[in-house]
Amino acid sequence: MEAIGLLIIRIVVGLYFAAHGAQKAFGWFGGGGPAGTGAFFEQIGIKPGKPMALLAGLGEFVGGILFLLGFLTPLAAILIIVPMIVAIKTVHGKNGLFSDKGGIEYNLVLIAVALGIALSGPGSLSLDALYTIKFW
Repeated sequence: MEAIGLLIIRIVVGLYFAAHGAQKAFGWFGGGGPAGTGAFFEQIGIKPGKPMALLAGLGEFVGGILFLLGFLTPLAAILIIVPMIVAIKTVHGKNGLFSDKGGIEYNLVLIAVALGIALSGPGSLSLDALYTIKFW
C-alpha cells in the first residue's frame, strides 16, 4: 500500500506542477505563455521577464513530469522546490501564511511534499525503482 500511496502523491503533485509549468512555457490551460508570464515577472522584478518565464515554465514542466514518473526524484524535487521558494520570496511571502490571503501555505505544502518524497524515495512504482537508481 505504501507504493500506491506514494504513487498517488507523485501523480497529483507531478501533474499539477507540469500543468502549471505548461501555462508559463506554452500558454496551455489558460496560461499566459512566455509573453504574459514574462510581463508579470517584469512587474515583480524578475528580469528579463520573457526568458525567465520560459526557463521557469520549462523547469516546472520537466520537474512535474519527472516527479510524476518517480525518475531522478531529487532533481524533480529541486525543480519543484526552487520555484516555490522564488514564489514565496517575490509574491506570497508578504501575504502571511494562509492561502486565502495569498500567503505561503500552499507553497510550503508543495515544498514539504517534494522534499519528503526526495528524502524517502519515490516508492517501488517508479522509474527510479525500475532502473534501481538510488540516491541515498
